[in-house]
Amino acid sequence: MLNFFIGFAFFEAGAIFGFFVAALLRMTMKKFEVEITETLQRTVTVEAASQEEAERMVDRGWRDGDYVLTDEDYVGVDFKTTGEHELSEKKMLDVLLVKPNEHPRNVSIGAELEDLQQAVGGSIGASYPFADDPVAIVYNDDGKLMGLPLNRALRDEDGQMYDAVAGTFLVVGLGEEDFASLPPEMAQKYEQLFHQPEAFLKLGNRLLVLSVPDEPPTEKPCTKPPAEHDR
Repeated sequence: MLNFFIGFAFFEAGAIFGFFVAALLRMTMKKFEVEITETLQRTVTVEAASQEEAERMVDRGWRDGDYVLTDEDYVGVDFKTTGEHELSEKKMLDVLLVKPNEHPRNVSIGAELEDLQQAVGGSIGASYPFADDPVAIVYNDDGKLMGLPLNRALRDEDGQMYDAVAGTFLVVGLGEEDFASLPPEMAQKYEQLFHQPEAFLKLGNRLLVLSVPDEPPTEKPCTKPPAEHDR
């Protein structure tokens, strides 16, 4: 029993020590940019009237492809740190993701440009159609040119459609200088606004928008118990 307690104590001490070491490493880790330079070198012999003429001849020959250095001419490598940056936790945004023919979903995505581009499938554009709320719509800026399916209509104060968003888009919050997480009350408001998927029908120069109803749940067929017959 004593050996058990001693072993358990060593295990606990080791676990605590490992935790502090990991925490210390996280605190001291940095991001470094290291430049790698490989050197290829070869000596060639030419006949010339002067050193300058010899170097010009070799330079011209190298440019013309007469001297092509390979891995056999490798003489060394050098490593040089060119940049140092503090590591920071990746910033995340809580946003509303709206895809064609689907109900909106609350998701968390990275706040970097490439994260937003990945979410909408290309270069991003931003629209601010809701003046009363600190929100924006982030969409694929080339969506209509790419022929992406129309997703949701944008309507004016009278409920008349004036534009439609093509492809997947995000509803995001607005900070002082950049996009921010969508506050919960805004997420609920715009989930209700864009809740129902929409279909678009072009009639001449007019574009009609139709709300796509949810598919009704399939009902299981009812089986009646066999009738009892009098004998």
